[in-house]
Amino acid sequence: MPALVNDSPRNVLVTGASSGLGRALALWFSRRGATVWAAARRTELLESLAADSSARPGSILPLSLDVSDVAAIRRVLPEIDSKAEGGLDVVIANAGLGGEANPRKDTWEKVERMIQVNVTGAAATLATLAPRMAERGRGHLVGISSLAGWIVTPKMGVYAATKMFLQVYCDGLHLDLKGAGVAVTCINPGFVKSEMTAKNKFKMPFLLEADDAADRMGRAILRGEKLFAYPWPMVLATRAARWVPEVIVARVMGKSGLRPPS
Repeated sequence: MPALVNDSPRNVLVTGASSGLGRALALWFSRRGATVWAAARRTELLESLAADSSARPGSILPLSLDVSDVAAIRRVLPEIDSKAEGGLDVVIANAGLGGEANPRKDTWEKVERMIQVNVTGAAATLATLAPRMAERGRGHLVGISSLAGWIVTPKMGVYAATKMFLQVYCDGLHLDLKGAGVAVTCINPGFVKSEMTAKNKFKMPFLLEADDAADRMGRAILRGEKLFAYPWPMVLATRAARWVPEVIVARVMGKSGLRPPS
């Protein structure tokens, strides 16, 4: 195998790796010398990922896993950590589910599913491996949140709440683990081309290709940043929108059909 790039991790786990950002991140770390456990429900897409010509042969290992199944997470992830030589270096909780949830209708199934994946699944992924990393005094936990957590728009309150949970949870992990040699990074992307954003029926500002987004994210992880948000024009716009009266935000977003990043 090729020599590792300086500061590049040897063993990486990425959830939600079958498409979009997860797939791009798996390839990004593979190209830099890491062995990547690529986890997702759709195994056929994981097999395609493992066979991608841009990946190093044999470096991406498909892992069938539904992050909403906490029992499976608690069973499987420690096994992977034990199999990885020296343990997992980086764990990226990327799996996520988006969409609207209109509280004027009975949308509990959508609400519950988003919470199961975005909140419970992400937290279980990080919480399961945090003690093992702390015990050996090294490791890096990464949560993929969203700029959507910084602003609430019509029918997107549930999704925004799940993403804000992950950011706050990562903040807590950072405080509790910084003395144990474990780094924690929360990443808040803007709009990125993916299956999720392909469903949007509006023009997405500052839309990034998945490979470009993954490169920015991967470098932020290697730098050990606590919080990384991008692209900067979208970050500034989202921050500014937080100071605008909610009636104006709701009116503008509602008429334009625009939704926060996902």
